[in-house]
Amino acid sequence: MGAIQQRSGGARRRALAEINVVPYIDVMLVLLIIFMVTAPLITPSLVKLPTVGSATRAPDTVVEVDLRADKTLQVRLVDPKAKPGDPSLQPQDVTPESLAQSVGQLAGASGGTLADTPVMIAADKNVKYDDVMKLLNRLKRAGVQRVGLAVAGSGGGR
Repeated sequence: MGAIQQRSGGARRRALAEINVVPYIDVMLVLLIIFMVTAPLITPSLVKLPTVGSATRAPDTVVEVDLRADKTLQVRLVDPKAKPGDPSLQPQDVTPESLAQSVGQLAGASGGTLADTPVMIAADKNVKYDDVMKLLNRLKRAGVQRVGLAVAGSGGGR
């Protein structure tokens, strides 16, 4: 018996310097399952944008404002009753500062005012949304009441 006591007394236990990660893995798997089950139940807020199919037809006589990708502006009058040589039917380059005055002149050429003449904004698809909103705000401050956005429909429009 002395040999057994000697062996147990002579052998020292080494301290474990390792971290047991098995419980942490179990906790992470449980959290993963909880997130996988609850993620489909959380519905994000949806923004319902108008589609081209449900949009109303644009009026025949409008002042069209073209906003290009390089941020240049052009205005022109779209009027099927105007004479073919009418200069207001030709696109005119304008600056943002002179936009309201040019739109007012074209509205007057069509026999209307800024308040009752519809204005159609046709922006290049590479133009930032912020630039379109600034243009829309500028037109609203100038007194334009009816503003629309031109879209490319399935009929091969813009």
